[in-house]
Amino acid sequence: MTDKAAAVRFDPVRARQDFPIFRQPIYGKRLVYLDTAASAQKPRQVIEAIKHCYEAEYANVHRGVYYLSQRASENFEAARETVRSFINAREGREIIFVRGATEAINLVAQTWGRANLTPGDEVLISHIEHHSNIVPWQMLRDQIGCVLRVAPVDDDGALILEEFERLLGPRTRLVAITHMSNALGTITPIAEIIRLAQARGIPVLVDGCQAAPHMDVDVQALGCDFYVFSGHKLYGPSGIGVLYGKAALLEAMPPYQGGGEMIASVTFDKTTFAPIPHKFEAGTPHISGAVGLGAAIDYLRGLDLAAMREHELALMRYASKRLGELNSVRLFGTAADKGAIVSFDVTGIHPHDVGTIIDREGVAVRAGHHCAQPVMDRFNVAATVRASFGLYNTFEDVDALIQGVRRAQEVFAG
Repeated sequence: MTDKAAAVRFDPVRARQDFPIFRQPIYGKRLVYLDTAASAQKPRQVIEAIKHCYEAEYANVHRGVYYLSQRASENFEAARETVRSFINAREGREIIFVRGATEAINLVAQTWGRANLTPGDEVLISHIEHHSNIVPWQMLRDQIGCVLRVAPVDDDGALILEEFERLLGPRTRLVAITHMSNALGTITPIAEIIRLAQARGIPVLVDGCQAAPHMDVDVQALGCDFYVFSGHKLYGPSGIGVLYGKAALLEAMPPYQGGGEMIASVTFDKTTFAPIPHKFEAGTPHISGAVGLGAAIDYLRGLDLAAMREHELALMRYASKRLGELNSVRLFGTAADKGAIVSFDVTGIHPHDVGTIIDREGVAVRAGHHCAQPVMDRFNVAATVRASFGLYNTFEDVDALIQGVRRAQEVFAG
C-alpha cells in the first residue's frame, strides 16, 4: 500500500471541514497548520459542546440540589466516564481531572513522591523528555535529596533499552517516561519498559501527551501505574488534563491541594478528605473543559481511528522523504518507531528564520527547543523546525511546507 493509498478509508479534507479555523486565509493563502504537537485545533463539535454548557446547562457541580447543578454534575461525571473508557481504566475514580499533564506530573511528584521517596532514592527518566517530565523531578530532588537518572538515546533518537535496563538499580523507586517524544516523534517501547520496571517492583508514570491523540492507549493492558495527558493536544480545550492512577496508589496518596470539594468534613481541629477522585480535585473544576474534552473524545471515536492514524504516519513518511531530498536539510529523530512529527534544520538558516518565512506562505510550524532543551543538547543544536501532523492535514500541506523551506533557502541564498 502506498502512502497516499493508506488514507483511502479516512478523508482529511472532509474532516478539515469540521474545524472552523481553517475557513480563514493566512496572508491570503490557505492555512496549513503543522503544529498539532503543541496544541491541536478544535472541531465545531467541541466548540458547540462548550457553548451549550455555558448557554444551557451551566452551574457548579456536586453542590446543588437544583436542576442546573444536577445536570452539570451529570455532564461532568459523564466526561470522566468517557475518559475512563477512552484509555480503558478499570474505574472512573481512577481518573483525576487536572489543568493539564504538567499539573498531573507535579501532583504525583508532590504527593506520591514526597510520601515514598527518601534521600538517595532514584527517579529514572529518559533523554527525550519534555520539560514537564524533568523539572518537577528536579524540584523534588532539591526538596528531599532524591537522585535523577537519565536513560540515553541513540543517534536516531531511539531509547537504548539495554542502557535503560542497566539503570534500573536497587535504589530506583520510580520510572517517569514519555510514550512519544514531542520533539522527535520517537515512540518508546513502553510495554517493555513497564515490564522491566515492574518486574523489579518499580512503578511507572507515562507521559502520554503526544501518544493519546495518535495511538491506542489501554492503561490496563500496559499495566502502568500512572498515565497523564492534556486535553488541548487531543482536539479538546486547554486548561483541562487527565491523571490516571491505579486506585490503590491514589487512595494512599495525600491530597495535592486543600479547599472545597475535596473534603468529607471540616472542623477547626481536623479535616477528613473525600474519597478519590474528588480528594485531588479541590475547588470549582474546569467544568466546561471536562465537557469539551469528553466531546473531543466522542468526536475522535466517530472517525475511523485506525485509518486516521495510518494517514498521519503516511504524512510523516512523505514529509521526511521530501525534506530529505532538499539540499542542506538535516532531519532529527529518525527512529524506526515514531509518530507524526518531523524535526529538521536548514544549514545556515536559524530555525526561527525558517519558521518566519514559512509563515508568510501560510504554513504554521514550530521553531525552537520545543520545551525539550536536553534533546537539543543531545544533538548539538539550539533549536529545530518541527512539523507535526493532525487529522486535518493533507499531502498538499506537506507540499506547501516543502515550498516554504525552498523559499527560505532562496531568500538566504540571495
